[in-house]
Amino acid sequence: MASLVLLLAACSVKPAPESSSDQTTSSSGSAEQTASETSADQTAAELKAEVSVASQNETEAPAEAQKEISGERSDPGDIYDATGFVSVTDVVPDVILEIRYYSTYNFIGDRVRGYEEPVALLSKEAAYALKNAADTLREKGYRLKIFDAYRPQTAVDHFVEWAEDLDDVRMKQYFYPELDKSVLFDYGYIARYSGHSRGCTVDLTLFDMDTGEEVDMGGSFDYFGELSHPDYPGVTEQQYKNRMLLQDAMTGCGFRACQTEWWDFKLIDEPYPDTYFSFPVSLDSLKY
Repeated sequence: MASLVLLLAACSVKPAPESSSDQTTSSSGSAEQTASETSADQTAAELKAEVSVASQNETEAPAEAQKEISGERSDPGDIYDATGFVSVTDVVPDVILEIRYYSTYNFIGDRVRGYEEPVALLSKEAAYALKNAADTLREKGYRLKIFDAYRPQTAVDHFVEWAEDLDDVRMKQYFYPELDKSVLFDYGYIARYSGHSRGCTVDLTLFDMDTGEEVDMGGSFDYFGELSHPDYPGVTEQQYKNRMLLQDAMTGCGFRACQTEWWDFKLIDEPYPDTYFSFPVSLDSLKY
């Protein structure tokens, strides 16, 4: 991107004409000198006109190119425009991905609509804050493992449709064995809008580099119940310490912890606090 900015800058400035080394001050060459000066004046005028036209074209024509360079959104409310988002692995190369909603092992039991690739997308701000947390944890022997990041509104709508179908309880024994499906809205486990759709919420856990396994958090991702509360008293002392290790790293880097899900963290300073995006989870969605 930086090279493209330099290229545009170089193209927008024309070099001044070099002074001639053949000019003479002799009386016999005065007429020739006058003609040369006239020609030079014409050339300068033509050059000035070309620069004016070029400047006008750069102002009017490449608006999209300028948007791409700056990373600015042409329409802040366009929910299908992924400008300002990145692939997390481009920022945190060693992050581990297990995108559950791309698979069928989730509380719905099917691949969720809007997940076209098993990738994690986030706003640039959230991704770089996550990098800071990953750097901190890496020094302690851990890597981050992501279950979900940006979630399109299309997917949230799929959650809602599933929750309203009380007959579909295929995954109950794995994700909500203690609850009747009818209470999922009331308890806040399913909502019609999600911070994930704003590109600044991420679901994750820790991966221990020494053991080669996920850290024991005393409960699984997307389990609907009190067991998932970060401060649930029923977990062991070590499981609680593991939860707090993750929480401290994330909150220390600008995220807010969720009170009901130990794996859920939202960037406090969101760049798009009122926009619920719906472009697909796919690398093709990204615009740099």
